[in-house]
Amino acid sequence: MEYRKFGDTFVLRLDPKEEICGRLLALAESEHITLAEISGLGAVNEFTVGAFNTETKEYRSNTFSGIYEIVSLTGTLSTKDGKPYLHIHFAAGNEQGQVVGGHLNRANISATAEIVVRIINGTVEREFSDKIGLNLFSFENGTL
Repeated sequence: MEYRKFGDTFVLRLDPKEEICGRLLALAESEHITLAEISGLGAVNEFTVGAFNTETKEYRSNTFSGIYEIVSLTGTLSTKDGKPYLHIHFAAGNEQGQVVGGHLNRANISATAEIVVRIINGTVEREFSDKIGLNLFSFENGTL
């Protein structure tokens, strides 16, 4: 991964065999990022995405491999228990133009990825909601 900072924004390039979530968490740790907006595109050869069933409160993951172009990578970086926490949604299209996506668990770069991380001043901590079954923004524990 290579990156540069321009004002409140980091511009990243990921290279083959790098994993998106791991690299973003490493950036957050090394640059002390506590709140940010994430977007990107690129190419991957293996990824796992999922969806949360709100009725059963169960999460279902699916893994895909092959030739895929990222058509959407969008999300947030916040904190949970004071550590960086990612919430990213991801969609990728194959050679036939079929697109799959969901909540991103992991994705391995095949060619490159171009990712923008825009810092938001402050902190928003996440807290588990028994009612929803997910880690939600908790504004009571955030800072400006």
